[in-house]
Amino acid sequence: MRYMATYDMMETVRNTNQWLGATAKTFASYPLMAMVPNPAIQWMAAWGDITERSFERMVAKPDWGLGSFTCDDGKDHLVNIKHVVERPFGDLIHFEVSGRPVQPRKILLVAPMSGHYATLLRSTVKSLITNCEVYVTDWHNARDIPVSAGKFDIEDYTLYLVDFMKHLGPDTHVIAVCQPAPLTLAATAYLAEIEPDAQPRSLTLIGGPIDPDAAPTEVTDFGRRVTMGQLEEMMIQRVGFKYEGVGRRVYPGLLQLSSFMSMNAERHSKAFNDQINRIVRGEASDHDHHNKFYDEYLAVMDMAAEFYLSTVDRVFKKREIAKNEFVVAGHKVDIGKITTVAVKTVEGSKDDISAPGQCVAALDLLTGLPDSKKAFHVEEGAGHYGIFAGNSWRNNIRPLVLNFIDQNSGTTPPAKKPANKNVA
Repeated sequence: MRYMATYDMMETVRNTNQWLGATAKTFASYPLMAMVPNPAIQWMAAWGDITERSFERMVAKPDWGLGSFTCDDGKDHLVNIKHVVERPFGDLIHFEVSGRPVQPRKILLVAPMSGHYATLLRSTVKSLITNCEVYVTDWHNARDIPVSAGKFDIEDYTLYLVDFMKHLGPDTHVIAVCQPAPLTLAATAYLAEIEPDAQPRSLTLIGGPIDPDAAPTEVTDFGRRVTMGQLEEMMIQRVGFKYEGVGRRVYPGLLQLSSFMSMNAERHSKAFNDQINRIVRGEASDHDHHNKFYDEYLAVMDMAAEFYLSTVDRVFKKREIAKNEFVVAGHKVDIGKITTVAVKTVEGSKDDISAPGQCVAALDLLTGLPDSKKAFHVEEGAGHYGIFAGNSWRNNIRPLVLNFIDQNSGTTPPAKKPANKNVA
């Protein structure tokens, strides 16, 4: 019961701060306050504005914001989000572009389940949707999933990926971003043994901890220092009575956010102070860089406790993927059984979350795959976010990934053939 109380206490603190922000903004914006010639009044209104917005975003799932899109044909097309497969802990969604021929590249973008929603990959989707059929794993907030839906650990996550790949068929190209990279590799190996005809054509792993010990970071050091008992005691709580998942054990999003913020506290503090000053000067807007970034960054989701704990224990501490000892539903997965799926790894030279060396370790595990089907790329000067959503992704990495997909699709590049050819 105390874990429910602490969960609801965090939500109460969040709600109170949101209310304080709204109150300060409303009070300082009252017309009579304009008669007080004191800049502190304007500062109070700005502080209230940014405080209300920040704490409100912490419990709201961001929108994809892809109402329409200009494609390679130069025309604007509406984008519809279609739920292809619906499961309790996550759906497979398709960004269906109206009025456009089906594109020959079919891409499954595996989003992280590491505290943020799949919308974190919004810019990645935007960059691919112009000439690809894009599917994304849209993971659900654990606080909204009833206890009756059962558990969800890394084995369940892997089996979800297996089902999604089987549904999309063997002409799919999979791109896994960050946290899901090791489990996506395991899912592909599982298919290679159980149902080889359902394997994707290619697999691109971006900034994922295949072998966390290959290049230690603050994240891996934390995983080694803390025992599983300490982690469970400090991080795990039960969803309070306000949400549908009442009683479910979770790693709360608000607790995750406090960890994220503390890693770069000085930088975040400066960003918010600068934004308050911009509001006071009338230089801020609803969709400026600060709001676009923090509206996404502050939107966090609860993770199922068993998923979080099994990730730390089996991926980081025991290194089951790195040692090729991972077991799914009683079946020992052998990554060496992947013999036909082309695999490419992408890393950023300045990635402080999954440092260079952690992801490329996957290639050494692929003992049954010819070297001609292996590739790797290290983007100089790129951090963790940049390798899948920043300028480095748009200008350098995306073209390399699409070229890798074309080389391993069994067809000529899309620009050289009718758009509806080779449709699954």
